[in-house]
Amino acid sequence: MDRQKLIDTIRTKSSFLCVGLDPDPARMPPHLGKGPEAILAFNRAIIEATSDLAVAFKPNVAFYESLGADGWAVLQETMAAIPDGCLKIADAKRGDIGNTATRYAQAAFEAWGADAVTVAPYMGRDSVEPFLAFEDKWTILLAATSNPGAEDFEFHGADEGAPLWRRVLEVSGTYEGAERLMYVVGATRPEWLAEVRAVVPDRFLLVPGVGAQGGTLESVCEAGWSEELAGGLLVNVGRSLMYASQGFDFAEAARSEARRLQEAMAEELDRSR
Repeated sequence: MDRQKLIDTIRTKSSFLCVGLDPDPARMPPHLGKGPEAILAFNRAIIEATSDLAVAFKPNVAFYESLGADGWAVLQETMAAIPDGCLKIADAKRGDIGNTATRYAQAAFEAWGADAVTVAPYMGRDSVEPFLAFEDKWTILLAATSNPGAEDFEFHGADEGAPLWRRVLEVSGTYEGAERLMYVVGATRPEWLAEVRAVVPDRFLLVPGVGAQGGTLESVCEAGWSEELAGGLLVNVGRSLMYASQGFDFAEAARSEARRLQEAMAEELDRSR
């Protein structure tokens, strides 16, 4: 899905919702049973219930890797269940160099069928450009994240007005294929989200943290909106949607939460027109 197709999808669906697919067996409906088949059934039900309301889905690879070989199969089947009209994001947070980075990219883009993959930029250009070499795919760099440990490195230098995440944005913009970069920015730091948007006005931002982590859609839109990109935001919602119910109605409850978010997003899009 290229840039214009993503913009068109946001406008057509009146939504910029990204659904996180991080299946936790301890929180899944008990009637589904246990094991890989239960996880796949859960994922498929969530996807089917929400795909007309979402523009993207984001499986976190760790939840599948932890299951061993069966988990890889569940991840591939989950990716295959996501409709082609939705952006498929592999949340893998890879970060290595050279041929290793290329193999990671092949795993995400070719083996799993992802349209985008999250990447840690700590090792610099030669850990990112192998992903950008895939011309029809997106690379999503970690920038200013919501976790407390982000203060250790990402926000170093913030007191002097030069946090490390700013250098990530500025330098990565010089990479070969940089037009296919997006960035991860946490919803719980709207003041930093506004600063990120000022540095990269023409980039999509993947924004986790709305819902269970305490971020709000209103503050995200106020801080990170881009008129040029139909908002330029992919707001990821995971736990509050996936586990809206642990009963037989779990898919209906997930749809209800997705509908609530989509309607709020539609209002934001209407307001910007």
